[in-house]
Amino acid sequence: MDAYVHLVPWIIALPLVGFLLNGLFGLAFESYRDRKNLIGAIATSAVFFPFLIALYLFFAMSGDSEAASVSLFTWMQAGDFSVDIAYRLDQLSILMTLVVTGVGALIHLYSVGYMADDEGFWKFFAFMNLFIFAMLNLVLADNMLLLFLGWEGVGLCSYLLIGFWYTDMAKSDAAKKAFLYNRVGDFAFLIAMFLVFQITGSLRFQDILDSAYLFSTDQAFLVGALIFIGATGKSAQIPLFVWLPDAMAGPTSVSALIHAATMVTSGIYVISRLSPLYMMSPELMLIVAVIGALTALVAATIALTRYDIKAVLAYSTVSQLGFMFLALGSGAFVAAMFHVVTHAFFKACLFLGSGSVIHAMHHVEHKLHKTNPDVHFDPQDMRFMGGLRAYLPSTYKTFLIATIAIAGIPPLAGFFSKDEILVMTFNAGAGVYGSIYYVLWAMAMLTAFMTAFYMFRLTFGIFHGSFRLPKLIEGAKDSAKLLHESPWTMTSVLWGLAVLSVIGGFIGIPNFVVATFTGTADVNLLSNWLDKVTLDADLILSKQVEWMLLSGSVLVASLGIFVAYKKYGNQEPVAEDEAVAARFGPLYSLWNKKYLFDEMYEGGIVRPVVRFSDRVLAVFDIRAIDGFVNFIASFVRFFGHLARYLQTGMIQTYAYGMVIGVVLILYLLIIR
Repeated sequence: MDAYVHLVPWIIALPLVGFLLNGLFGLAFESYRDRKNLIGAIATSAVFFPFLIALYLFFAMSGDSEAASVSLFTWMQAGDFSVDIAYRLDQLSILMTLVVTGVGALIHLYSVGYMADDEGFWKFFAFMNLFIFAMLNLVLADNMLLLFLGWEGVGLCSYLLIGFWYTDMAKSDAAKKAFLYNRVGDFAFLIAMFLVFQITGSLRFQDILDSAYLFSTDQAFLVGALIFIGATGKSAQIPLFVWLPDAMAGPTSVSALIHAATMVTSGIYVISRLSPLYMMSPELMLIVAVIGALTALVAATIALTRYDIKAVLAYSTVSQLGFMFLALGSGAFVAAMFHVVTHAFFKACLFLGSGSVIHAMHHVEHKLHKTNPDVHFDPQDMRFMGGLRAYLPSTYKTFLIATIAIAGIPPLAGFFSKDEILVMTFNAGAGVYGSIYYVLWAMAMLTAFMTAFYMFRLTFGIFHGSFRLPKLIEGAKDSAKLLHESPWTMTSVLWGLAVLSVIGGFIGIPNFVVATFTGTADVNLLSNWLDKVTLDADLILSKQVEWMLLSGSVLVASLGIFVAYKKYGNQEPVAEDEAVAARFGPLYSLWNKKYLFDEMYEGGIVRPVVRFSDRVLAVFDIRAIDGFVNFIASFVRFFGHLARYLQTGMIQTYAYGMVIGVVLILYLLIIR
């Protein structure tokens, strides 16, 4: 593999070149900004060609290939401490690279059509390429410091892309919220790096893994917990998950790229990379699993109450990330990475499908508003939709495929990865904290039911029944005639992701399924691929138990779809939700208020800090700091005022001064 490792820097460099070309030419030449086909081609090619390189490297590798590293230059050196700009090529990094560049290239192509009418077209694609550059630094980094550079880079780019339409204060506030919540986790990650260097004397991943024996159980717990706190910020887990739903303020293609396929999976990637360290502390593993299960369940209940289609998908993303952390905490690092891959396929398809719907509804809103300024509605609110499958056939079919995949219906991709997580969680019940893991498994099963229910609630509410806008908005009688399917640059991407949502799960077919019929027990391609770079817990369940768990997960998902169909198949979503709200009462109200997380942060942190700043820090700043500075200025001014009397402008006075000075010098010399 060393013969091919020299290609890795090109994977990193090409997105950076795309960012520089579109960014600099867009800044320098106004005429360049209108050449949107060229801008889109440069940006998409800057991600697609790295995908081809990564694909070539993937086929040049095998599951037994040793990790290879390529160092470009020494980044910083101080005494014995030295860090290189170096990249690591192994089975885990190439898997993430394929996801980032493959899904990223499709989203770039989709964005050419989606952002075609935006004035900041050139700037958008420059930011998108910069994000890909930062993300590739994160997943290919050979050491924690370079990974942290990419970690911070994707945080910066998410701020720029979420707040891309910054003239809207709500979108600007969402960008700031994402940036600040991520900084909390990043601080913990930074402390973890200091501790790792103190213990091992290195920040290279290979050195850290080779020196795992140097960590005591307590040290492994502390370092792992700090990294996990960083992951809760970047991967939106309790208590730092509230930024991600608000991040839907950015363009839909940004939501698909950052919050479905790449940035939010960073925490799962880092923990999987350091899996031997986490396996040293069962207590830490339990904490990770509990937080993951709670996040999955809480986000799923909130998603039940949303009408904004992107908000439903946002909370769905948080919930699915919770499943991934549940897998990590159960010792199923391969299952977590498996769900990262499949989730990238079906969730990107769902986000981009929602973008296609919003694109059509926004066109209707724009046309109606143009003829009648009093007509206005939210093009993301599913209450104004319904019956869109007749007008957006490709969007409907691909959205339905992705919905079936996330619901966990075989043989689509989400079924295999979610089932493996559920099996491994149940398997962890045989460990030290067995009873707790059984409870977590039950929570995950309940969440799986809710996932199928709210995703089909969304699908039925958008595409089934009749078009509701003319009934709700006066002056929108013939609005259905304005609906149209999205351009090919968007629908072709939807079909590509839909196909991946169908076949993507076959890379991780459970061994027991094939073994039951053929006797072959080693067919899980992904598990074999990641065997050298992750440390998975042993699976001790019998085939009979595994079949029972698999059947149970399919039954639960099917039940969720059936209930959703009965309630929302051809019904008004508002009326049905009112019935649900009446049945669950205060509990539904709590879900609808998002468990008051934002209010708790506002009342418990934001307001006290602002109040303390106004009443204490501002007073200290004015009276102490400003007072001291003003005192120094007054002191200098006073003596300057006295000294100015020496400047008379008369030569005799200056001569007297010189004489006195000479006399004093002679006196001092004589005395000495």
